[in-house]
Amino acid sequence: MIHDSNATVNPPCPRTDDRLGASCVTLLPRAAMHKITTLDDHWMARPRSIGTALLESDGHHAIVDPGPGSTLNTLRHELRAHGVSVSDLDAILLTHIHLDHAGASGALVRENPRVIVYVHKLGAPHMVDPSKLLASAARLWPDNLGELFGEAVPVPESNLQILEGRETITLGSRKIEVAYTPGHAAHHVSYFEDVEGVAFVGDTTGIGIEGQSYVMPATPPPDIDLPLWDSSFARILERKPNRLFLTHFGFSENPAAHIAQFRERLHGWMETTEKILQTAKNDEQAMDCFLATMRAEIGEHLPAEEVEQYVATAGLNLSFLGLARHARKRAQAASSSSKATS
Repeated sequence: MIHDSNATVNPPCPRTDDRLGASCVTLLPRAAMHKITTLDDHWMARPRSIGTALLESDGHHAIVDPGPGSTLNTLRHELRAHGVSVSDLDAILLTHIHLDHAGASGALVRENPRVIVYVHKLGAPHMVDPSKLLASAARLWPDNLGELFGEAVPVPESNLQILEGRETITLGSRKIEVAYTPGHAAHHVSYFEDVEGVAFVGDTTGIGIEGQSYVMPATPPPDIDLPLWDSSFARILERKPNRLFLTHFGFSENPAAHIAQFRERLHGWMETTEKILQTAKNDEQAMDCFLATMRAEIGEHLPAEEVEQYVATAGLNLSFLGLARHARKRAQAASSSSKATS
């Protein structure tokens, strides 16, 4: 069973083999008892765009970021391919509530009413009533929201486990620590499991498709915050994970180098956006300039087909909108501070 606890969870008691007489021998768990598997949700028929992590431990099962409602059938198929059904799930761990990460949660709970959904306290109300979340998303995708993300079914409040950070979740004999990691979103958390040292970081460390070295920001509106993001990098690194699992997409094997690259690029994109906003005649021209500049940058690091994969996965236009909003907020804050001290 999965539960929250701030206390230390003791490891399972050692077992003995009576054939060895009085000697007490600890029998090591078989490798098959602990598994982490990447499930490819094939969002919009694209492989390597949205990935769900399947965690297995001692017969217990959890998934991290089930993806949108539009890929629910694919998720079911992927689970079955690994000998797991929706009814086997004990928990859904949400890094944050954006539709590409969490949209399928309510439908999964409807199918398996005993599953617990772990979510930060700021995101929880939008899982119970997703109407505001959907209205916000409809402003970004006015013509194809349903095609992209499918249905977002409400999650009953009784199925939610509210997180703030610093909790410990137990899955079989695996312990999973929770850290509050805002920056990409104000309600973002990351999960750190203790068996393989994997950190499930959602969008906190950007988009990096497994097998590629390029790491790209994803900065959609409304609440990106670079100072908070920097503190989240530190919070991840202090735990010294062996690997990162990114929802977009898969494992990154060198967390320190990955985060260093991402932080530099994130702040670089912010500076570029501020310069573009200062010189562009209007928002449309600013958007066009940003898209052209960033496509050219990405193309310096990746072959053409991978450029399109990254751009489609991230929604490059949304990254501009988020960065521009943050830039304007920073400019307003600086102006207000200057007037107050003059």
